[in-house]
Amino acid sequence: MDQTSSDLDRALGFTIAGRSARGRIVRLGTTLDTILAAHAYPPAIEALLAEALTLTALIGSTLKDPAGQLTMQSRTETGVVTLLVCDYRNGEVRGYVEFDADRLAMAPERPTLFALFGAGYLAITFDLSTSGERYQGIVPLDGDTLTEAAQSYFIQSEQIPTLVRVGMRKGADGRTVAGGLFLQHLPEGEDGRERLHTRLDHPEWEHVAALGSTIGADELADAALPLETLVWRLFNEEPDVRVLAATAISRGCRCTPEHFAAVLSRFPIEEQRAMADEGGDIFVDCQFCARKFAVPVVEAA
Repeated sequence: MDQTSSDLDRALGFTIAGRSARGRIVRLGTTLDTILAAHAYPPAIEALLAEALTLTALIGSTLKDPAGQLTMQSRTETGVVTLLVCDYRNGEVRGYVEFDADRLAMAPERPTLFALFGAGYLAITFDLSTSGERYQGIVPLDGDTLTEAAQSYFIQSEQIPTLVRVGMRKGADGRTVAGGLFLQHLPEGEDGRERLHTRLDHPEWEHVAALGSTIGADELADAALPLETLVWRLFNEEPDVRVLAATAISRGCRCTPEHFAAVLSRFPIEEQRAMADEGGDIFVDCQFCARKFAVPVVEAA
């Protein structure tokens, strides 16, 4: 694949004013490879994390608060996956998975969502830094994919008519490309908080959702296809489609020796000494980027 002609690691917003709808389309490439390469997960877990990161970038990029954060998490005790965590802040995504290797070995080559999570739940949390608001919704991990569960979050928890689609492809060179589409009904004169009863007042939503459903997974994961072209393909017959400013997406992990030193400094010096090795260093693991940091204990002067 010619990298010079690729449209990767970018999210693009758009509105369809005449249909009271908004959308977001995203495609990830290098960002995914960087995160996945740090963990060397088995194929099934790698595919799950790639889908989760795409959803996180897709939904997170709708935040208007640059310092706001979206966190997507699922924790179970009965499935292959015991913990899945991804988050988005200001164009940066990160994520990791904890799983039971023995259970994974007994699962099919392409395990179902139920085989991976059992009776699990998906939690999506929005933290808005500017206003200090924090709200969370939790939905069962029903359906065949994590994408279906994320769509259910907005329909059940947020009560906003929503369509979510994700497509992925792994090339012969080992690189992963994933793309996603996010469509929502918007009320006239409001901004994204309309409830399901508005379907009766705004039947045009079914028209927008029908158009969005025609997108193929291969189109979403086609790095040579510009995001603007995808929007045009879907909605070229609509009279008022407005493309918004794009957002660059990158891998972002907030782990630094300085960050961990600041956290550890809150512990009494006796507890810090107890955590340190013989050389006076406390070793801290970052699950997100799979790195280990040595933080020296700083004795009081």
